[in-house]
Parts: sequence; C-alpha cells; structure tokens
Amino acid sequence: MATRKPAPWQRANPTKRGTPLKLTPAQIEEARARAEAAGRRYPNLVDNMWVAAKARREAKPPAK
Repeated sequence: MATRKPAPWQRANPTKRGTPLKLTPAQIEEARARAEAAGRRYPNLVDNMWVAAKARREAKPPAK
C-alpha cells in the first residue's frame, strides 16, 4: 500500500534551496480566486503553494 505524505504543516521545515519566491500581486489574486472557488474567504497555505509551484513550472525551461 502506498504511503501518503504528511500535510505541509506537519512536515519539518525544508532546507534552504535559494531565495524564497515572493508572490506577485497577480499571483496573489490567482490564489485568492482559487480560495474563493473552494468556498474560502482568503487563500491558505495550500493555495499559495499551488500558485508558487505553478510559477516555478512555467519559469522552468522545457527538458530536451
């Protein structure tokens, strides 16, 4: 049986891998829209992580 990863707030702090990603105003609005679509008043950690991961995926050059 596959094991599940613990929730982000239950994990140990990650090791520093460079500069942290500061969300732009457009990314903050995207996180707010995602939270609103899910019925929340404001974005939580998961919404912010999703937007940050999306930004990293889009900034990464395609693999050859």
